Amino acid sequence: MIVRRNSIPARLWALIRLGRPLFLAGGFIFYGLGAAVAAYDGYPILLLPYLLGQTAVTAAQWMTHYCNDYFDVEVDRLNRTPTRWSGGSRVLLEGLVRPRTALIAAQVLGGVALAATGGVALMSGLLPAGLMLLAIVAAWEYSAPPLRLAASGFGELAVALTVTGLTPLAGYAAATGGLSTRVALTIIPLCFLQFAMMLTVTFPDARADTIAGKGTLVVRLGGVQAARVHNAALIVAYLVLPLLVFFGLPPFVALAMALTAPVALWQAWRVSRGAWQDPARQESVAFWGIGLLVGTGLLALAAFALLTWQPGSIPSALLL
Repeated sequence: MIVRRNSIPARLWALIRLGRPLFLAGGFIFYGLGAAVAAYDGYPILLLPYLLGQTAVTAAQWMTHYCNDYFDVEVDRLNRTPTRWSGGSRVLLEGLVRPRTALIAAQVLGGVALAATGGVALMSGLLPAGLMLLAIVAAWEYSAPPLRLAASGFGELAVALTVTGLTPLAGYAAATGGLSTRVALTIIPLCFLQFAMMLTVTFPDARADTIAGKGTLVVRLGGVQAARVHNAALIVAYLVLPLLVFFGLPPFVALAMALTAPVALWQAWRVSRGAWQDPARQESVAFWGIGLLVGTGLLALAAFALLTWQPGSIPSALLL
């Protein structure tokens, strides 16, 4: 069966591609990580509040994808070196979806995120709802005016604090009504990895961003200095683990997170050798930046789960 380019199925598929659903996995991992730390601390994970919180997180993240392409369409048009991980989805440039449709999709998803956050406030309290609301605002302002954080030089830091900071904190608070030192310790290495990952996905866009006046951190620092900052962030993410154990991070969790250190060292070596500016290797650099973050997050989540749920027990996340 041949689908015509301008048919309704083709346009619907283009709208889905515009939202890059594959990238939504991180929201599940990091929100789940916060809940896993709460379970380790002895709190039951109630299913309905958890699903409401996950809905808010996923809708906000999905909103960001549509918002990014809408506000960056002209920058993406200038980009001649996009990768699967950077330079936007390219769907708006194909003409199958109107930019206005992307904005409407972002607004609808933002509404869903706000509605779900309201449900979290009713069921879990104001603290987790406040954290989610802050994350929604940061997600919108990453691309949109007036702040447009992505073009301010603070976008990479904002993403790190939102995705690997606020998201697990909200997952923890939704289960407990509060926060703890342990969940704060858990997110520190992940924030460094997220920050480094953001640099890897902006390296290929630097030329177009410079022409368009989009002042990402890579543009403001220059590629060489940004590469050094990237490597420093990777190294700190692992060197800090023993200190975190001293302050209360379970050693088994730290060990699990450290399993990705050899990949991080290899990645840092490649970047130091100029892979960040080689068009043939930029996509690989971004891929492994994402892989380090996702892999380390999954290992931390699995470690807390193994420490919490003994064989034969019923996972607390199944409680209604």
